[in-house]
Amino acid sequence: MNYFSYKIEHDYGLAPNPFGQYCTLTVCKPSIRKNKDLINGDWIIGTGSKQLKKLHNLIFAMKVEGKLTFEEYWDDVRFQYKKPILNGSLVQMYGDNFYHKDKNGKWIQEASAHSIVDKKMHLENDVGGKYALFSQDFYYFGNQSPIIPEKFWNVCSEGRNMKSKSIDKTIADSFIKWLRSNFNQGIHGDPINWSEYEQTKLIV
Repeated sequence: MNYFSYKIEHDYGLAPNPFGQYCTLTVCKPSIRKNKDLINGDWIIGTGSKQLKKLHNLIFAMKVEGKLTFEEYWDDVRFQYKKPILNGSLVQMYGDNFYHKDKNGKWIQEASAHSIVDKKMHLENDVGGKYALFSQDFYYFGNQSPIIPEKFWNVCSEGRNMKSKSIDKTIADSFIKWLRSNFNQGIHGDPINWSEYEQTKLIV
């Protein structure tokens, strides 16, 4: 089992997207999504940052159960509800299923909250990750993120890049046992950056 950890600077419910039956990581962090060492059963851990005022807090953790190409993800009946609707609820606005190709093999980036700013940069970064990752075995905390006990801080990435090979697996194994012993699977809070919206939209 491998562990991949990174620091989250923005949490809008997009990356990761925990809504519905699956937690998905489809955009951002291409270094994890395309990593040659990533296999089913590996854990991805996202921790807070100074920018979120959540340093060493656990934002989410997911045990990877599968990965799909963007076109497979676009077509998969399980993930149609993750196609964004800009005038919908916040959950719908931040859907992450918006990349596919036209008949000539050119990337199409459907309108989404993610693509409003710097569309070209996002496309290159996102599709460079090659895969959409999904899991039903996940814990998402958002604005209810707990502080990770200091004895497990080795699992946290302290820099801008993802952390993997330098994670002590004995510590990480104990961290997962702590997580499973203290929390139920699923969603425990709203995305942290949703506090920017003056009026909360209905979650559907």
